[in-house]
Amino acid sequence: MTDKIPYLKREVWDEDYAEREVETRRARAHWSQRKNRVVPALLVLNLIVFLGWQFFTATPAGIGFFYNNFLISPLHLENGYYWTLLTSAFSHNQIIHLVFNMMVLVSFGNLLEKFYGPVGFLKLYIGAALFSSLMHCATSAFLMDRMDANALGASGALTAVLMVFARMWPKHKILLFGIIPVPAMIAVVGLVLLDIWGLIAQTRGGGFQIGHSAHLGGTIFGFVYFQTILAKRIVRDVNETH
Repeated sequence: MTDKIPYLKREVWDEDYAEREVETRRARAHWSQRKNRVVPALLVLNLIVFLGWQFFTATPAGIGFFYNNFLISPLHLENGYYWTLLTSAFSHNQIIHLVFNMMVLVSFGNLLEKFYGPVGFLKLYIGAALFSSLMHCATSAFLMDRMDANALGASGALTAVLMVFARMWPKHKILLFGIIPVPAMIAVVGLVLLDIWGLIAQTRGGGFQIGHSAHLGGTIFGFVYFQTILAKRIVRDVNETH
């Protein structure tokens, strides 16, 4: 009789474990109900830095602080301001730039954070921010010979978010430039072509004051990150639910 007790206890434990596994799978199935934490935090950080630009750059010391710590350029890296690879991605000094980027973050980032969770989304966002900043510095230094080409903004990280969204839902209609409804992947391809054209124009001394190389860097990072990490996770989660 006593020999059966450990077996009975294990059987009860196995049933409990199986029930918890079922609940875990149900939670995955209802990922859209997750409460986001990263996207709201990013919104707050970007707003704080924007307000800093507006209210603390009236003095030489203030403007020097923000120029040194919230812009990115090859010269910043040459002088050892390596943290600006990241801090510049939270920096906007014009309201239209801030509003447009935060609209993109909310529109696409919310869904991706719900799907991949806060850690997965944060890795994507931070990695893309760093890589896009490096891309800007590399193209400015080696293709344009402009060590003092300053840049700021979340666009590099957000193009990675757009790329991952398009890889997840390529046929989902989004508004290109906020006006034209097109499938997500077609919109991303169109933006990539526009950035390639803009970067070529900049290397020839023309173009607009837009961070085309940072956009391309973010797009490349998003594509590679999806193919090497996120796609495998999707396959693993699907297999676990069968």
